[in-house]
Amino acid sequence: MQTILDSKWHLFAKVAELGSLSRASAALDLPQSVVSRHIAQLEAESGSRLFRRTGRGVVLTELGERIYPRVKALIREGEQLADDIRTSRGVPMGEVRLGLLPSTVALLAGPLFAESRQRFPEVQLHITEGSSAQLEEWLNEGRLDLALLLREDHTARADEPVLTTLPLLLVVPLGHALAGRQSIAFRDVLTLPLVLPSPPHPLRARLETLARQHGAALTVAAEADSIHLQHEIVAHGGGLAITAGQLSEPQRQRLATLLIVDPVLPRSVVLGTTLHRPSTQALREVSRLILETAPALLTP
Repeated sequence: MQTILDSKWHLFAKVAELGSLSRASAALDLPQSVVSRHIAQLEAESGSRLFRRTGRGVVLTELGERIYPRVKALIREGEQLADDIRTSRGVPMGEVRLGLLPSTVALLAGPLFAESRQRFPEVQLHITEGSSAQLEEWLNEGRLDLALLLREDHTARADEPVLTTLPLLLVVPLGHALAGRQSIAFRDVLTLPLVLPSPPHPLRARLETLARQHGAALTVAAEADSIHLQHEIVAHGGGLAITAGQLSEPQRQRLATLLIVDPVLPRSVVLGTTLHRPSTQALREVSRLILETAPALLTP
């Protein structure tokens, strides 16, 4: 078997992790034909099948199962060695892939990129935007190194530092009868037409549970799975949304927010880290930068 750090073995590990050639090609930003060709070459060199094709993707054969842990261990060791060599002079180097929530892009993307470039000129910071569910999936797949995630009602794990905790707000059109108010009781929210994410979604599940505790049900006027879409529907009179965080200046030209009380409903923004890459110096330094700067930028 040629050097285990050959790029084809990285492809093997990614396909094994994701159980699909197409998902692996998307994660690695490679044409699926390239991934398929390299896997075929590995199987030819190994003299046996490494994957068994199924209707839903691929699964490891007995040989694939046997060598997969060793391949992963050697890849991690090789990546750690490469990072140790690069950073032997104490300068963080390499790529860090960060995912931001849509509501945090305007607040964080520019300052984090500028500060990272100034402090760590040899680190390439790549920033991606996505919903909390998307970002968490990409973290689990190893497509991101770090991501900001939403956690409902203090549900952050021990390994997820909390950057800020924000109360849930009701978002209404600027000309709405409620727009001049500062707050609204949750029991009154239950009587309003709401624009909510479609199930399953942690916020939707939380609101439905609270509604049942009040002996009521949510009034769902529309479903939309991104904050941007929800805000657009609200701005055009399609219902009212529930979210946390600040509105941008352009949004404040069309929308207003009210604090939901009785009870106040906290929602946390946490920093998640992938388990699929070694903890490089670059990743650690960018994590530290986010922990230093993001709380003040995210908190009104």
